[in-house]
Amino acid sequence: MYDIRLGILMAEDLSELEARLFEWIRQSDFETVPWSTASAAKAFKVKKDEIYEAVAGLTRKVPDRIQVFYKSGAVHIAAE
Repeated sequence: MYDIRLGILMAEDLSELEARLFEWIRQSDFETVPWSTASAAKAFKVKKDEIYEAVAGLTRKVPDRIQVFYKSGAVHIAAE
């Protein structure tokens, strides 16, 4: 498992991909810019299914730190 400090929360059960993806989402503007799973997969050099699984894992493991929503015909993701 990969340890990452998420503010005051220590999420020791995040995989390395989940931790890296969380930080990427947190530093990005996917709250206003539509999310692209294909772009995320390319950036992390993994398959799209791995990104879907990582996002799903984040919503279970750090639900108070990530929000996935649909707006203006597109999926958006915000993390803090």
